[in-house]
Amino acid sequence: MKPDGQRHVHALDLIAALALTAVYAGFARLTSDDGQPVYTGPPWLGLLIAAMVGLPIAGRRRWPVAVLTAVLAALATASLLDIPREPYAAAGLAAYLVGLAEPARRSVPALAVALPVACGAVYAGEAVVTPSENWRGAVGVASVVLLVIGGAWGAGVVLRGRRAGAAREQRRRSERALIEERLRIARELHDIVSHNLSLIAVKAGVAGHVAEADPTEARAALKVIEETSRAALAEMRRTLGVLRTEGAPLGPVPDLDRLDRLAAEAHRAGVEVDLTVRVVDGLAEGTQLTVYRIVQEAVTNVVRHAAPTRCRVTVEADAREVRIDIVDEGPSPAPSRTAPELPGGHGLLGMRERAMMYGGSFEAGPRPEGGFAVSVRLPAEGNR
Repeated sequence: MKPDGQRHVHALDLIAALALTAVYAGFARLTSDDGQPVYTGPPWLGLLIAAMVGLPIAGRRRWPVAVLTAVLAALATASLLDIPREPYAAAGLAAYLVGLAEPARRSVPALAVALPVACGAVYAGEAVVTPSENWRGAVGVASVVLLVIGGAWGAGVVLRGRRAGAAREQRRRSERALIEERLRIARELHDIVSHNLSLIAVKAGVAGHVAEADPTEARAALKVIEETSRAALAEMRRTLGVLRTEGAPLGPVPDLDRLDRLAAEAHRAGVEVDLTVRVVDGLAEGTQLTVYRIVQEAVTNVVRHAAPTRCRVTVEADAREVRIDIVDEGPSPAPSRTAPELPGGHGLLGMRERAMMYGGSFEAGPRPEGGFAVSVRLPAEGNR
């Protein structure tokens, strides 16, 4: 079944074909009252030529070059028989589709043949077979025909170029959107893996450290490892599913309501989180995800590099901006820690990229009194 748009243009082509056929049938029946040469052959031949001029236009979108060839042959015959009274409109309609639908390797040769055939037939009909003009007048009429056919072909070529450019731009945008989506998924995977594996590593260190001295605490650490592993696997399966299923959503987007759960997970890894959240209603979903991931990455860095310690997380949002501050007290001064410090990754870079994506600011560094601080500011404009 053809789309409605295609049915519409095919209907217009059919109307044009019937109209041209009727016009040329009328031309074939004209008398010489106006002093111009007229067709004097049998009526059936005039009707046949009229049909050959007009009816092929109905199929010009399917067979552009063939239709142009048929129409030109009919128009050349009509010119030699003194039928036309118009500047080859049917040839112009056919040439337009040749320029629009055919590549240059086919449309340029078709035009190169069409122009001399049309102009030669018009000149012969006007100045040679049944002279009604001097050679200057015949050249003028032929020039008008040349402009009609060449101009229609040129319009088709220009529109073809614009459509090709629009298609290239659409492909470029689609490719850019795909890259951005994959980068977003990569950031999600980094956050999931980094956060959960940091908790697992810390608890594994605790379990190894106290396995003999305190079996109860070791079993509790192993329980945290089990729960964290299951949660991480579930999140990774959901996120990776997007790569396998085109257009699949990422599922529930973490928002500010999950910050309490994040604080509880950090507590199990040895970081006491003092969480303060004061935000206005209507914060955009994408902004909430960005805030959540920044806090998650910052707290993960605290777990990775400073546990056991204390950490203060403050998230505030008003009509102007969103403020995120994460401050920790640094590693415990105790000489022996329950978990080894883990190697760094791309956490700070990821937080900076998320802030820059929203046109915000990012600062991070050690504090003079000890510990580490992360400060992010995001504009609230467009979030409400």
